[in-house]
Amino acid sequence: MMETLSPAPAIDLVALKQKQQATWSAGDYAVIGTTLQIVGETLCEALDLRAKERVLDVAAGNGNATLAAARRWCDVVSTDYVGALLERGQARASAEGLAVQFTEADAENLPYADGSFDVVLSTFGVMFTPNQERAANELARVCRPGGKIGLANWTPPGFIGELFKLIGRYVPPPAGVKSAVLWGTEDRLRELFGESIATLETSRKNFVFRYRTPQHWLDTFRTYYGPMQKAFGAVDAAQQEALAADLLRLVRQFNRADDGAMVVPGEYLEAVIKVR
Repeated sequence: MMETLSPAPAIDLVALKQKQQATWSAGDYAVIGTTLQIVGETLCEALDLRAKERVLDVAAGNGNATLAAARRWCDVVSTDYVGALLERGQARASAEGLAVQFTEADAENLPYADGSFDVVLSTFGVMFTPNQERAANELARVCRPGGKIGLANWTPPGFIGELFKLIGRYVPPPAGVKSAVLWGTEDRLRELFGESIATLETSRKNFVFRYRTPQHWLDTFRTYYGPMQKAFGAVDAAQQEALAADLLRLVRQFNRADDGAMVVPGEYLEAVIKVR
């Protein structure tokens, strides 16, 4: 008799989102995020921003792309579902005298009308949403026809892509959930945005992680980077030791410094979508 295959269990996206929110609230991502400022600046240049454009930064973290757009005299709204990170972004904006609106919001359910913004952007943020299709639809929905969506997403073969693969060997991701780093491929972006795309321009770039030593990087990420902090907290002492050793091995594979420092290129995909 032919065996009947049971359908795969449905993914509880609400529970997954709550778990992810707790992950990104752990540690203090702002310590890591601040070092990535150049990516926001580069993305805003690729978007060729103009003063007075209405810009929405989605999953903004502590506001790298937000600040970059505000420095170009745009009217910026900065959103994230972790309120503490928005507070850090607001402090940075205030210190620079930049006028930005900060609003706690979910990338999968943006509280804005269709076509509200000239430019919608996200740097290493929206890629981590559980429901990728819904998040992409929301980005396209709130961007006006003829407007632009700008993204910076880690690639699968890059340093951070390999980092998440490594962590997944110790703490497997939920079954059936697509990898966040697929956002770092042109094929996946075309799947996600589909008919919303009038044009899509992509470029592979590197953000260079610069730390005093590989151990300094590991200590910093283990303390402040939520996904890594949670991974170490989910395994026993022996596995923690093994995970730390594997992470340092991974750094050695990518490290281009020969003086004891850490200088590791982290590949990401910069994408500019003109919305139909």
